[in-house]
Amino acid sequence: MGVWIRLATQAQLATRCSELDALARCHATPEALLAAHPLYGVPFAVKDNIDVEGWPTTAACPAFEHVAAASATAVRRLLDAGAVLIGKTNLDQFATGLVGTRSPYGVPSSVFDASRVSGGSSSGSAVAVALGQVAFALGTDTAGSGRVPAAFNGIVGLKPTPGRVSTAGVVPACRSLDCVSIFAASAEDAAAVLAVIEGDDVDDPYSRFQPGAAAFPQRPRIGVPMAPTLDEALDYPAAWRLALAGLEQQATLVPLDMAPLHQVASLLYEGPWVAERLLAVQPLIDQRPEALDATVRRVIERAHALSAADAFRGQYRLTALRRQADALMAQVDFIVVPSVPTHPTHAQVQADPVGANAQLGLYTNFVNLLGWSALALPATRTPGGLPFGVTAIGPANADAALAPWGQAWLASHGAQASAATGPDSVPLPTPAVAPGQRIAVVGAHLSGLPLNAQLTERGAVLERATTTSAAYRLHALPGGPPRRPGLQRVPSGGTAIALEVWWLPLAHWGSFMAGIPAPLAIGRVELADGSWVCGFVCEGHALADAPDISHHGGWRAYLASI
Repeated sequence: MGVWIRLATQAQLATRCSELDALARCHATPEALLAAHPLYGVPFAVKDNIDVEGWPTTAACPAFEHVAAASATAVRRLLDAGAVLIGKTNLDQFATGLVGTRSPYGVPSSVFDASRVSGGSSSGSAVAVALGQVAFALGTDTAGSGRVPAAFNGIVGLKPTPGRVSTAGVVPACRSLDCVSIFAASAEDAAAVLAVIEGDDVDDPYSRFQPGAAAFPQRPRIGVPMAPTLDEALDYPAAWRLALAGLEQQATLVPLDMAPLHQVASLLYEGPWVAERLLAVQPLIDQRPEALDATVRRVIERAHALSAADAFRGQYRLTALRRQADALMAQVDFIVVPSVPTHPTHAQVQADPVGANAQLGLYTNFVNLLGWSALALPATRTPGGLPFGVTAIGPANADAALAPWGQAWLASHGAQASAATGPDSVPLPTPAVAPGQRIAVVGAHLSGLPLNAQLTERGAVLERATTTSAAYRLHALPGGPPRRPGLQRVPSGGTAIALEVWWLPLAHWGSFMAGIPAPLAIGRVELADGSWVCGFVCEGHALADAPDISHHGGWRAYLASI
């Protein structure tokens, strides 16, 4: 299935079992054995850009193959803990890709749908865990390679804070950003592996282990995207709504403008960091460029056009954006995003290998540039049977707090991912395609404003923040509290007005409508993208003496001005 590049031989496994038998005889009790070797006998896999002593490392490029003189620090720590190496797994060549298709060793697929990609670059590691062939696997993560394959295969992907786990013995992709990641069946398992491999390492100049907070508040503040981009054809918006409804049971949700984070993400491939990818393979690409996958070579060769000035320009831009990103994170305990916006088929990736790949980094590319931590979790299944995942993103060194929160999330949502037999063993709730009705709100029902509870107490979830089309005027109505605006569609002279689109369960639609006072009403509102939804409008007679506040662009901006 394109999962493995090299498996341990029977002789290697027999030798390892003999070593473990000898370890057991050195301890008086099983408890003492496990205290010294907490992963005793646990089978695992290693992505084939991570060195194992005496094993070839290929990085999915046969011309690059060499036998490793020593194991990577993370691998050595796992072996010292008693784990059993089963083999080395396939990947997007030189860890360049989020699709899992850029390898001469075969192309794995999602365990849920053979027509769709497995995700990459840590493709083989994720599929091996999802199929139950190993209990956990190491991957790497620079742009999302430890999170995207987890989402496409219904498992957990833990991406530590950069520097928390040594990358000594890892073939670099972007050395200043690379992380060793962990795929597992549960957040608890992933955390147990992290506890073994984390820590300072004198052999890695980028090693910078720091303990962090052990837990988030009992009811944390969670940032969520105001207007997530999601594939409607795959019913991803419905899956996201279901995830939000679950989050609201455990936390206070804070809608965030993700624009600064998306701008950071664009730097990873559009900025000078692509030059780091050239450094790892420069001798090979200079002498034998035909040895590289055509798409990988196309991505890396863009570095030839970059200058030292471009590198500094990128650093300046990242520093400026980091201030904005840190300000976003300061508003919340952590952020939860959809792990991916879509799930492409093999045919779609073949038709547009770079474009399809770029889509998948929308919610992942910025994390390592900002030095943050992340935990990808299964959340639900779409009506078509595809897995849909969310990723919790914390500040630097929040790793120890993300894991228990993730385990609680999985337990409370019945989405504990078992790697025993693949997708049939992952009991994920399936969202209904049309369980409710969209409603556009422009005033006191906006997030955080006085009447928002009338939505949330009925199980409504925020779908996105956007604006009306440029055909509306907004007026400040008299009376209150609470103060309310009136929205009016006009034949000319209109402008776009900020609003939020909420998804309200049909079972509560009647009680919500009954509480709407005149002169407000529910009508049809045109959004910026040309679509129409139900929304708050106002009877024209009430606007004659109501000040026109359209120049503020929305109710929040108006309230801030008075």
